[in-house]
Amino acid sequence: MEGCKNALVGIVAILCVQLGWCIMGGWEATPHSRPFMVSIQQNGKHECGGFLIAEKWVMSAAHCFTDPSEKTGKVVLGAHSLSTPEDTKQVFGIASLHPHPDFSLDNYDNDIILLKLDGSASPTTAVKPVAYQRGGGYVAAGSEVTVLGWGSTSNLGNRPDALQELTVKVMRSPLCKRYDYYGDKFTDNMMCAAGHISDTCDGDSGGPLIHSGVVVGITSNGSKKCGKPKKPGIYTVVSRYTQWIDSVLQQ
Repeated sequence: MEGCKNALVGIVAILCVQLGWCIMGGWEATPHSRPFMVSIQQNGKHECGGFLIAEKWVMSAAHCFTDPSEKTGKVVLGAHSLSTPEDTKQVFGIASLHPHPDFSLDNYDNDIILLKLDGSASPTTAVKPVAYQRGGGYVAAGSEVTVLGWGSTSNLGNRPDALQELTVKVMRSPLCKRYDYYGDKFTDNMMCAAGHISDTCDGDSGGPLIHSGVVVGITSNGSKKCGKPKKPGIYTVVSRYTQWIDSVLQQ
């Protein structure tokens, strides 16, 4: 019986690699080592990620909110496990939503939103804002970057309870603009990053892409099947929005 079980595990592993059924290369983050990380939830269920940038402000992906007037979600800070009642958690409602005015559902261009919380986050070892890139252009191709989230760990929709992280590499934008990658869908407001069968997936949207401790991108979109070689993850380039972010934060 044990031999059959091991053989089955081996077969599944091969299928994961050959067919892209599984997202490989990620691992569980050290609990509360990413104190800026946010879980955006509807009816107690994780829907998207985000990250704290100020005591009352969270940055995420605009496509996570198809109806900007809908403010029924909850924003959970200080979480590692989604199900465990950790005393580090701080839960807020959404006072207002500020999607970028030029966000496009057609190609997810300008996929960025700011959420104003209905209270102020209390700084702790598990809850702290993160710095984000302000101007300064793009991260160089080949750079290692880190992504975080509670999104699916396979194309079968398996979701983790604990926060996951993954290291991927920034890819050349001209490559992602090729017709066999994303073509005209890929704009100057986007960057792409991936690893060998390593990718963000459903539920990771809105989470941060981090380089040298600074958020440089927002997890936006990609292929319907995660981990496909010519469909790397697409991320919104945060540095393109400095003036817009500043104008919203003054509200």
